[in-house]
Amino acid sequence: MENILNSFSNIDSQNIAQAANNYGTPVYVYDETAILQRCKEALEMPNAYGLTVRYAMKANSNRSVLKTISAAGLHIDASSLNEVMRAHMAEIPYNNIMLTTQEIYEGADRLIFEEMLRSGLSYSVCSLRQLGIILDMESAEQYEIGIRIHPGVGSGESITRNTGDEYACFGVHLMDIEEAVNLASQRGVLFKYVHVHIGSGGDPLVWQQNIDNELSIIKKYFPHAETVNFGGGLKVARMPDEKAADINELGQYAKMRIEEFFADTGRKLKMEIEPGTYIMANSGYAVTRVIDKKRTALLDFVIIDGSMEINSRPLLYGSRHPIYIIAADGSHVKSSDWGDIPGDFEAVVAGRCCESGDCQTLDSEGKPIPRSMVEPDIGDIAVIGGTGAYCSAMTPFNYNSHTQIAELMLTSQGTLEIIRRRQTLAQMLENEV
Repeated sequence: MENILNSFSNIDSQNIAQAANNYGTPVYVYDETAILQRCKEALEMPNAYGLTVRYAMKANSNRSVLKTISAAGLHIDASSLNEVMRAHMAEIPYNNIMLTTQEIYEGADRLIFEEMLRSGLSYSVCSLRQLGIILDMESAEQYEIGIRIHPGVGSGESITRNTGDEYACFGVHLMDIEEAVNLASQRGVLFKYVHVHIGSGGDPLVWQQNIDNELSIIKKYFPHAETVNFGGGLKVARMPDEKAADINELGQYAKMRIEEFFADTGRKLKMEIEPGTYIMANSGYAVTRVIDKKRTALLDFVIIDGSMEINSRPLLYGSRHPIYIIAADGSHVKSSDWGDIPGDFEAVVAGRCCESGDCQTLDSEGKPIPRSMVEPDIGDIAVIGGTGAYCSAMTPFNYNSHTQIAELMLTSQGTLEIIRRRQTLAQMLENEV
């Protein structure tokens, strides 16, 4: 019988059963080989005059994940002071970390922030107030300071993931660029790094258009820029009918446009990108157990022991994830949203939380919709694919007092290693007084 989940991972039904039986469900399983392959693809993205790939660690911040990705040659894109600390605790040097954040640092946090800057942390200014705070610091002109631009246009998997249009507040808006440049120049600070991130999982064509837009902004306002960061948000295909962004095609386009920029200005720009989803999404799986089956006058429901509290993306964005039904003993995959293992049973896959939206099969309006599968038996394993990014890092683990689940890594050597222990009830309650 078929036991391979899909064509882009080494994880099979035996690995899944081992994870479920040895560590309990629900549990995350990541594929180290798949992670390293995605890192290799990103590092090989075509470029004109050099490329730095920064992993957007908000996608998955587990220490073992960070160490694996850093060892592969990627730098880090951090979104908070705590993320910087977390990356550094994973033995990543400050000079390999870029901080781009909405946070304002005062008091003790400011002292920590300044020490990080002195130690080589790069910082991308996102507001005039942030810029003012930096400029008030001693030796500001010696720090690695860039600027994130709000371009006024963006694209994302959903409206809440579009970070570039007029309904988002990320970066210094176009209308404030001249003021920012003038304020910085008065202190001898020259922006050598310009950054635009338009959203996550959006239209690859808009990502390509952002290349042209950002280069025109640099040409007009930033004569000293040496690095252009096109952000992340590279679309992946979690479902077989989705079309992923072609990283080679986007790289070729960026290379061409940067070479044209050099021909026009005499300036060679180094390129940066910040993939998170691209690296991790399809490298991870959430392993659950079928614990019940129900039906209403309209729908059949398959109840699993982990849903919105381990993968909130369907609830938040209407995202679709592949679902694999695996025999309890791991002998074979009964049905799969990938490949040619269909089923004739239609059911909504729901969880155990006291919330109507606790489903893995929702449409963009939050309405439960059935998914085709083989009717599972109680005790079968249900695997949610595409959960390596923005699941462990983002979901409401402790809703209904459920504990944070364990994380495992299937190593390149084929061994299954625990990289986060399951939270206990005592740990969940230890800060309550």
